[in-house]
Amino acid sequence: MQDTTDWYGPDVATLGDRLAAAREAQGMTQEALAKRLGVKLKTVQSWEDDQAEPRANRLQMLAGILNVSMMWLITGEGEGGLATPEEGVLSPDVTALLLEMRTLRAQIVQKAEKMAQVEKRLRAQLKEEGRI
Repeated sequence: MQDTTDWYGPDVATLGDRLAAAREAQGMTQEALAKRLGVKLKTVQSWEDDQAEPRANRLQMLAGILNVSMMWLITGEGEGGLATPEEGVLSPDVTALLLEMRTLRAQIVQKAEKMAQVEKRLRAQLKEEGRI
């Protein structure tokens, strides 16, 4: 059975995922991209980790440098995106590994959010008891 999931499409990948994939497709490091954009390495890392999003002017520059459309970077839709596995670029084994990595990443993000909620409740409880 052929898997026809669009790995960089709107239902699977985030802006950070698409940004990282487009950068890697150009054979560019995060450091090189940051230098070309005139931003700090941490800025590019935070974009790829979905901790922040580029402003419109940077997004336009990113699209040009990475040879993809702005719409594709933002939504995963439209022209200018990367080749997908069904076009024969990625083997089924690589596709499976990508899916597993994305699933793990989503689980990590979800657990981190849950941990922050629990920590907030703990702080409130400790404050209520006069311990902090």
